[in-house]
Amino acid sequence: MNATDQTKKQMQAALDHFKGELKTLRSNRANPAVLDSVVVEVYGSQMRLKELASVSAPESRQLQVAPFDPQTVGPIAKGIERANLNLQPIVEGSTIRINIPPMDESMRKEIVKQGKKKAEDAKIAIRDIRRKNNELVRKQKADGDIAEDVMKKAEKIIQELTDQFCKDVDSFFATKEKEIMTV
Repeated sequence: MNATDQTKKQMQAALDHFKGELKTLRSNRANPAVLDSVVVEVYGSQMRLKELASVSAPESRQLQVAPFDPQTVGPIAKGIERANLNLQPIVEGSTIRINIPPMDESMRKEIVKQGKKKAEDAKIAIRDIRRKNNELVRKQKADGDIAEDVMKKAEKIIQELTDQFCKDVDSFFATKEKEIMTV
């Protein structure tokens, strides 16, 4: 695999990771992905919530957690409270309901700020991939594996990929920001 293909693959992975991070940011609509980061202590170990229950959004302002094992309802509710998401789980028999409170302006701004940081982190990761792959191409040139013009062309393509993926990060974030700020 040549350096430009490798660069594209690595940058795509960074972009996919960023998209996953955006899903965990809260917006005004109930989104099951908000609970992806919740860790629950059951069976003597730490487990992710999605390994223990299915999460759905039956209404736009409500999440429903249905544990696979009804005996894990209590620990799951505790795990959601401990996750610091400002969500209050309500245990109803063998399911858990979570009402999503409407967000005020300051809360929305805080979430947008978190999103901006995630976007900047993603762009830093993409630029880091560019730097590593440019070094790799220069090393190949120094070792005599590729010619000068091939190196220049590869560096140009790597820069174009960097610009494109950074633009993608910005556009995904802009969409998410609009979703968060919509009342």
